[in-house]
Amino acid sequence: MKVAVDDDRCRGHGICCVTCPEVFDLGDDGYAVVATPEVPAASEDDVRVAARSCPESAITLH
Repeated sequence: MKVAVDDDRCRGHGICCVTCPEVFDLGDDGYAVVATPEVPAASEDDVRVAARSCPESAITLH
């Protein structure tokens, strides 16, 4: 699984970073970035929860 954050939609709520810190981080600008684009199998469920929890629907799974 691959994951991406839409920079235009992200508003820096940080829910993804709390839900799955192995994959998401906050950049210097305070918005979410993907630290691990190729999601480890052990983190896939957490990434799905993060995507569903994003208030801006800024996370895309591939």
